[in-house]
Amino acid sequence: MKKIIIFSFILLNSFNLSAFSKNDLYEKIDLFGEVLEKIKKDYVEDVDQVEIMDSAINGVLQSLDPYSAYMSPELFKEMQTDTSGQFGGLGIEIGMEAGVVKVISPIDDTPAAKAGIKAGDYIVKIGKEQVQGKSLMEAVKLMRGPVGSSIDLTVRRKKVKKPLEFKITRKIIEVQSVSSEVVSRDKNLGYIRLKSFNENSDKQFLKALKKFENNPKIKGYVLDLRNNPGGLLTKAINITDYFLNDGEIVSTKGRDISETRKFFARKGDEIKGKPIVVLINNGSASASEIFAGALKDHKRAIILGENSYGKGSVQSIIPLQNGGGMRLTISKYYLPSGKSISEVGVTPDILVEEIGDDFKINSNKDNQLNYAIKLFNS
Repeated sequence: MKKIIIFSFILLNSFNLSAFSKNDLYEKIDLFGEVLEKIKKDYVEDVDQVEIMDSAINGVLQSLDPYSAYMSPELFKEMQTDTSGQFGGLGIEIGMEAGVVKVISPIDDTPAAKAGIKAGDYIVKIGKEQVQGKSLMEAVKLMRGPVGSSIDLTVRRKKVKKPLEFKITRKIIEVQSVSSEVVSRDKNLGYIRLKSFNENSDKQFLKALKKFENNPKIKGYVLDLRNNPGGLLTKAINITDYFLNDGEIVSTKGRDISETRKFFARKGDEIKGKPIVVLINNGSASASEIFAGALKDHKRAIILGENSYGKGSVQSIIPLQNGGGMRLTISKYYLPSGKSISEVGVTPDILVEEIGDDFKINSNKDNQLNYAIKLFNS
């Protein structure tokens, strides 16, 4: 009961009691304590009350949005540890939806992407463990492991009746964020694939742009953000700025005034007004959506492909007194139009869905890229 009283005290100090009736809150706290006592006394098996309290805290956070979560001291320490050379990953960005782990995006050239995991897949089993009821961080922990070890994932996919099973071997994930080449038969289109927004993405991107701009044949650009799960906000702003002369790029709004900011483009279009097609899909999230949404709102590019993921929020990792931590949403992104992309994403100007089981980005089976190239030649 002592733990319940302490938890109740924390709750009381976490809410503005003037916003609602104190009696209502006390009644809920009493109810919470009663439920815990009933579980301790009558549940069919003995339970660990510490684990129940952790689950209750995590439940509070996950009721807010799919990206907020609690980390126990053990998990928080493990997430902060530099595991280079010891632990490997699968190469997927994940979130939560209705208590199930959802793939935001598989990262190109990683074990998950090569195995066939797709954006929008729901992971229902990790090895022999059912995912339902686990937190996002617990799922991440289950998927990590020694480099070279394998793990079985069971996923549900839209429009596929039976669950799909994948055996994936973990490896160190090193993402080369920018790749580029000249495409089209006339060798007159610059194609840049941006796989993530990391510390060096803006410099690598600008280097590729300048190389294309030194080629007098280049008449336009295809910028590919498919399966780009996002990354650093500052890098998304920098890269968007390469194509705009002025105007707002993005704004963030939070309860804390320090999280409420607007970011504007500086004068200078690196490609001097040449036409742009931006490719997006369900795996384009967060910073990718800022980039695509800003260029769309400024009518600077044609957005082609499928609706983006809809992750329009910023999370902060906050240490807690017990040695644990929490991932908490502290602000939301807003496009120049004032629209939020949270849960709605960016809608393409031209809807082109990927076709075929053998579809592969930037291959002769890539109907979305082929469509984009045809736009320039029409």
